[in-house]
Amino acid sequence: MATAEGGALSVGSTSAAEARGSVLPATAGELPAWEVTELPAPPAFGFRNLLKVIGPGAVMAATSIGGGEWLVGPAAAVKYSSSIFLIATVSIALQVLFNLEAIRYTLYTGEPIYGGIMRLKPGPRFWAGFYSVLGFFQLGWPALAGSAAATLLGAWMGRMPGAPDQPAQAAVATGLIVACVLILSFGGTVERMLEYFAWTMLMVVFLFLIVVNVAFVPLSHWAQTFAGFFRFSGLPHPIDWGLIGALAATAGSGGIGNLTVTNWVRDKGFGMGSKVGSIPSAIGGHQIPLSHVGKVFEASGENLSRWHEWLRYVHADQIWVWGLFCFFGMYLNVNLATAIIPAGTDLQGLAAGAYQAQYLKAIWPGFWFLTLFNGFWILFKTQLGNTDILVRTITDALWMSSPTARGLTRGIRAIYYGILVLFSVWGAVMIRSASPFQLFKVLANMAGIVLVIAGIQIFIVNRRFLPRAVRPPAWREIGLLVCSGFYAFFAFFVIRDLVRSLMR
Repeated sequence: MATAEGGALSVGSTSAAEARGSVLPATAGELPAWEVTELPAPPAFGFRNLLKVIGPGAVMAATSIGGGEWLVGPAAAVKYSSSIFLIATVSIALQVLFNLEAIRYTLYTGEPIYGGIMRLKPGPRFWAGFYSVLGFFQLGWPALAGSAAATLLGAWMGRMPGAPDQPAQAAVATGLIVACVLILSFGGTVERMLEYFAWTMLMVVFLFLIVVNVAFVPLSHWAQTFAGFFRFSGLPHPIDWGLIGALAATAGSGGIGNLTVTNWVRDKGFGMGSKVGSIPSAIGGHQIPLSHVGKVFEASGENLSRWHEWLRYVHADQIWVWGLFCFFGMYLNVNLATAIIPAGTDLQGLAAGAYQAQYLKAIWPGFWFLTLFNGFWILFKTQLGNTDILVRTITDALWMSSPTARGLTRGIRAIYYGILVLFSVWGAVMIRSASPFQLFKVLANMAGIVLVIAGIQIFIVNRRFLPRAVRPPAWREIGLLVCSGFYAFFAFFVIRDLVRSLMR
């Protein structure tokens, strides 16, 4: 039978007959068992409480609307037309489903989805190392800091920086990396600081995009672009699979970002997340104990009623905040680009933003600065979010898998900020070694590979560790596998073309 443990119950000692029931997990896998307690009641569902409770979707949207929307989306649309953008629509829809099912685990256990993955064989140390390496290969390149630095310099100088300006661009990029460290160091919790920043930047970016689209894009073109997101006329030939694969991955959050939304959900206190703690800021943050093992509840009675109310908040956060912001962020950028840049233009790097700035400058000189400054905020807020995503991924992996890490005097805060400083030093060095756009293509296509692997793992985690009463319906489980297959399709052709290019 379940035993008393600090006023709660441990699911690990439950009899086999009880464990296989519909109200508690049948097994705890490769990590210690969860404690069993009550699911906290959410605030009454309503508009005011909705504004207070949602937040992870905004943080995620601010991170998502970045290189994909400002660099890859316009480049693909101008090169191949907006008729291929059903790929983006399907990508966003599948990633919404992916996010919801990853959050389902966090809502029930209070652990980020990495906790569920580390409960799978061969065990936590393997999966902690695996996702730390994947996260580094996807987000360990300061591509967006370099691109943001170029737009900021371009706005200031009145022209886009060239080869002679590389030292200045690298210096500005380094300054932006330091700015990310400072922003992440203040506030009560890291999630709260990111949330404040996210809402502000989303308002600034969307205000600019709406104004220039309304002012300079004919209504007929709006309709043509919109139709391209919902119909498919076939893939073009020849095709740049690296560009199309990057579009598919970055139309949403792309890989590690989709997984890390569960960390933000925990830190925000959704569901059982309020029972386990959060990562405090370095300056001004309270030392909040963060348990390395989550807590679960019996999926019956009042707990189930509360569960369904929490799901309503999660759906609003992910569908109506993250999903819609992602869709319209891509749509508005593509709509503007295809209206003013000649079809078939092969855009590389920051050419899409520079072309738009040049076009609008002819109408009013001030648009040069405003367009590039808007591009700067798009790219910088994504660099900020990606920095937190990578550091948070490695931090939580270490915290959950390593007793040594949990024994540090300053706790999880020391791990988070230690990794943040190391990553920032690495970024300052790497920014001088390669083109930001080429670095971004590496980032984007790694994201697709993460989605292939993690989609299957979330399917397994929810089936194995969630009681039947809170598991997803069959159509959602099928959707997760479709998500993995969708990104596997693009990954196959990207890798094939890469191998062919290496063999030439």
